[in-house]
This record gives sequence, C-alpha cells and structure tokens, in this order.
Amino acid sequence: MNGEERREKIVQALRESTKPISGSRFATALDVSRQVIVQDIALIRAAGHTIISTSSGYVMENKQNATRVFKVIHKDEEVGDELAIIVDLGGVVEDVFIYHRVYGVVRGKLNIRSRYDIENYIKEIEGGKSKLLMNTTSGYHYHTVTAPNEEVLDRIQDRLKERGFLAALQDYEPVDFWNKEK
Repeated sequence: MNGEERREKIVQALRESTKPISGSRFATALDVSRQVIVQDIALIRAAGHTIISTSSGYVMENKQNATRVFKVIHKDEEVGDELAIIVDLGGVVEDVFIYHRVYGVVRGKLNIRSRYDIENYIKEIEGGKSKLLMNTTSGYHYHTVTAPNEEVLDRIQDRLKERGFLAALQDYEPVDFWNKEK
C-alpha cells in the first residue's frame, strides 16, 4: 500500500468513526510506525481536512452540512464524467440508489470524494465483480450529495443539467425517499 492509499484509509476511518482513533491503532492496522501516521495526519491536514488531536486520538471535523439528492440518468460510459462533475465542484457522492416500483429503495454507500475514488470505483465495476445499480431501472438513479454549502450544490446541479444528466421525478416517485411512512 502506498502513502496515498494509506492516507485515504485514514480519512475514511476518521469519517466513519464516532470515537477518536489513536495513532498507535492506525499504525498497527496499517503496518507502519506511529511516526508515519503523524506525518500522514499532517499531509491530510495540509490537503484541507480538519483533523483534531485529542488525548484519545484523532477525530475529523465534518464541515459538510448541505445535502441534496439528485435524480440522474446517463450511459454506462458516462459514470466517470457524472461523478467527476460532483467531486470537482466540491461535492461528495455519499451513495447511489434506485427507486424500484416493486422493491422500493435499493441503496449502496459510495463515499466518493476524489478522482482517485472514482478511478477505484470504475475499476471495481469494470472488473466484473458487480454491475451498475442504475441498469436495474433503465439508467435512472439517484445520488445523495453533500457539500460545504448550498451554493456548491447549486453549481453541481447546474453542471449536471448542462450535461443532460439530471432527470425529472415521476408522479409515482416519493419526494422523501427515506420517510418510512410512505
């Protein structure tokens, strides 16, 4: 595992953790010295992430507080273009989901934050391990996107619309996909 991959694992672990993670725990899990972890944390901070050092370990401050769901449609070969629009403009693709008339909402977590994440995602799909979820619903699918603010989400929406990737909701689709009462 190279340094970039290791730092991605650190960032992912910090994002998913509700408790501080010690440098020693990272060092053991990633098979490097604690000093390497300290250096990695410094590089991650330099890349713009807010990581707080506590007496119990590291925690990440999540400043992304605006969220929007986009309904999109595109061809298989345009997946990378769609995801790049979102991350290049400052968004994070939290998930992909479809609304199936029989099965309801079928969702997969993505957590795509960079072109590196996009590249790995596409490699996994092209590796034959899985098929794109959107192919179950004739290309229609949704992404929950988070960003630092609504203005970033507006720019993402405008660019997706320019590319022809946005799709209109149908009458049978619920507006609040996560409301259990619907």
